[in-house]
Amino acid sequence: MRLHLLLLLALCGTGTTAAALSYSLRGNWSICNGNGSLELPGAVPGCVHSALFQQGLIQDSYYRFNDLNYRWISLDNWTYSKEFKIPFEISKWQKVNLILEGVDTISKILFNEVTIGETDNMFNRYSFDITNVVRDVNSIELRFQSAVLYAAQQSKAHTRYPVPPDCPPLVQKGECHVNFVRKEQCSFSWDWGPSFPTQGIWKDVRIEAYNICHLNDFTFSPIYDKSAQAWNLEIEATFDVVSSKPVGGQVIVAIPKLQTQQMYNLELQPGKRIVELFLNISKNITVETWWPHGHGNQTGYNMTILFELDGGLNIEKSAKVYFRTVELIEEPIKGSPGLSFYFKINGFPIFLKGSNWIPADSFQDRVTSELFRKKMKFFSRHSHRIIGSIFLFKCSCPLPAGAGLAVVLQPGWSNWLRLLLQSVVDANMNTLRVWGGGIYEQDEFYELCDELGIMVWQDFMFACALYPTDQGFLDSVRAEVAYQIKRLKSHPSIIIWSGNNENEEALMMNWYHISITDRPIYIKDYVTLYVENIRELVLAGDKSRPFITSSPTNGAETVAEGWVSQNPNSNYFGDVHFYDYISDCWNWKVFPRARFASEYGYQSWPSFSTLEKVSSTEDWSFSSKFSLHRQHHEGGNKQMLYQAGLHFKLPKSTDPLRTFKDTIYLTQVMQAQCVKTETEFYRRSRSEIVDQQGHTMGALYWQLNDIWQAPSWASLEYGGKWKMLHYFAQNFFAPLLPVGFENENTFYIYGVSDLHSDYSMTLTVRVHTWSSLEPVCSCVTEHLVMKGGEAVRLYEEPVSQLLRRCGNCTRESCVVSFYLSADHELLSPTNYHFLSSLKEAVGLCKAQITAIISQQGDIFVFDLETSAVAPFVWLDVGSIPGRFSDNGFLMTEKTRTILFYPWEPTSKSELEQSFHVTSLTDIY
Repeated sequence: MRLHLLLLLALCGTGTTAAALSYSLRGNWSICNGNGSLELPGAVPGCVHSALFQQGLIQDSYYRFNDLNYRWISLDNWTYSKEFKIPFEISKWQKVNLILEGVDTISKILFNEVTIGETDNMFNRYSFDITNVVRDVNSIELRFQSAVLYAAQQSKAHTRYPVPPDCPPLVQKGECHVNFVRKEQCSFSWDWGPSFPTQGIWKDVRIEAYNICHLNDFTFSPIYDKSAQAWNLEIEATFDVVSSKPVGGQVIVAIPKLQTQQMYNLELQPGKRIVELFLNISKNITVETWWPHGHGNQTGYNMTILFELDGGLNIEKSAKVYFRTVELIEEPIKGSPGLSFYFKINGFPIFLKGSNWIPADSFQDRVTSELFRKKMKFFSRHSHRIIGSIFLFKCSCPLPAGAGLAVVLQPGWSNWLRLLLQSVVDANMNTLRVWGGGIYEQDEFYELCDELGIMVWQDFMFACALYPTDQGFLDSVRAEVAYQIKRLKSHPSIIIWSGNNENEEALMMNWYHISITDRPIYIKDYVTLYVENIRELVLAGDKSRPFITSSPTNGAETVAEGWVSQNPNSNYFGDVHFYDYISDCWNWKVFPRARFASEYGYQSWPSFSTLEKVSSTEDWSFSSKFSLHRQHHEGGNKQMLYQAGLHFKLPKSTDPLRTFKDTIYLTQVMQAQCVKTETEFYRRSRSEIVDQQGHTMGALYWQLNDIWQAPSWASLEYGGKWKMLHYFAQNFFAPLLPVGFENENTFYIYGVSDLHSDYSMTLTVRVHTWSSLEPVCSCVTEHLVMKGGEAVRLYEEPVSQLLRRCGNCTRESCVVSFYLSADHELLSPTNYHFLSSLKEAVGLCKAQITAIISQQGDIFVFDLETSAVAPFVWLDVGSIPGRFSDNGFLMTEKTRTILFYPWEPTSKSELEQSFHVTSLTDIY
């Protein structure tokens, strides 16, 4: 057996003492079920489902109906056990601890057959003193209780009053009472995900041994002193002093690139001790700040901290320090009641554009396992980087430092997380909201967000439910929150803490049909949990970023109303969540002109190549048992077809499989166009007040990623394949964007800029008939000055005048396209505006689109040629991992070149065999 022995803190010169030794217990364990009838090996980190799958005892849990077939796994009580020999002499160490970084979820822990503790919270780290029970050869057992059964017991024991909801809607096929257990809430099911309440050890387990004292935790926060115009660093170190006498010494903190080094004297008394240090950085030193993606560089500085203590004990830590400020601005707005709600980073107002993040898998060990690392081996074989333009165009404007280029592939990509997060910045996003029904993500997630410039709106893990407030529950929550704040607060990417997802709205909009006379009880519980406990811990543990109690919420107005608002979804305060599947999504007037849109979206189905892996031939129709089973949103399949049918002809092929594939394609077209229309409305509303509403400063659509292969609101399919929506996001989140819309039969184009400076440019507007690849008219404006950080009107013309000017055009026969340029160089994507529904389009004919594929290094070039104007051209290479430079586009020119960036080694012949192109004309 391989020994996982790590010398945590190096020996420092002659006569020094080893600070600590750590022995990891990750690797092979033994797993058995409740009655002992099933025993198998299992990996740690891991879970029971993964162990069963790896031993060939179950199929892929995502295959067909296995979420129901394997329900028995979550209802059993499993035990993890291991025998091991510690590879160092235990008797030489004063203190020995068992550290569990993540246990899922309810367990009793026995060490050498002695009960040493229990766990009840998936989100907490546990430490148990085993000094008196540890031997050279040891045994450890974690006896798990089914989280489903535990939650039911806790709910039943809460006899004073019910805490809704009891169970999820039947369509979700989930488990009940999720709000009574501190576990990933969506593991009990959601309207986009399956029910897999896992059991297991999902993070590292290790033995730590130390003498004299031990550094338990180390965290820091950069603070900008406005009055002194200088940066400082607040450092906090937590020690366990096991010496019977005080331990003295000194601390040296150094940031070499900032020419900063300070020394402090200290004396640690026996017991648990906290050391707080304040590092001053000279105002004469230039500190480069961390900026969000598209706004500047993500500069960080290497810091070392060395504790030189009595007895020759040296403890050294290193970390990357980023400097940035974040402010949530809530202030009066001229011409509108209420308050603003936007973020300033380093003093600059930033429009937050991005999406909402859910867990990448039901089984967390699969996110970073070898199963997915195999996909990424290609990257480590290349010593160079392949650079691709963030935009679909050549950008000649001087963008801020750090904007303009994205790393498409990098050497050393080790897991799925980087693939997903790289897709975020490649689509011009700068923000992800880590949603409150999932997990606090692993360290690597936040490190990657720091590196890539992705701002994180961090929810605490409470969602769509009311919660109990008995003392045991609160104690568990307080330990969880304190630990997560300490773990995460040093990351510059996190810009806000939010107490929960939609629970204020659920309470005040009475989602659970609570009697008005009973509401004060639940309001009291709400304030107890999120204000008196979570908020208190945030304010005590992290002064570097704002906190709000919920999302959506009215922010400062919610506070003024006693922590719950009568209408938490107000357009005049805070953020809103908005969903409407009945109104026409092409009509921008149905959308709220809110201060900040933190959730909105529409469903679509994933591609056939993604579904094919987890389905069978009889499943391949829109009305199959499988299709109904995978849809966890009530009426979702009908809603998609209804919304698509408003503007498109629905597929009616005589071939059932062709109809299924065409329907999948059309749901993606519908989703992409709907979210495009809504997002562009929010972006153009940033600088104006209309009917007392507006000044919108954020658009985070729901949702970024999928947890399994099923219909959902996601723009990235399970496995990372880009849906049409994600390609659209690459355009509608572009730093410079022209947005077209109609109001009262007048056509307008707004220019939207996220840049820090003004730029001179021209706007080109073209009109094509559906029947011709040559424009029937074109006009170019005089030079315009596009204001940095604003949305301004660039163009307006009555539609009737536009049609007359362009010859024989009618609404049904023509389409408008437009773009921004300077000196004949594109500055923006080419955008478009449909003058009528495409089911009413006149002149559309079936486009014959061909592609010649060539290879340039690791990139493949697709030279396309079309015989006719083709809307929503979709290029597909089946299951070959990778992405195109553009997809789902309107092709109004005869030829177009598109690049394909593979995510693993791929040959030209493989691409040619898998390649398929579809446009809307193929299903008409």
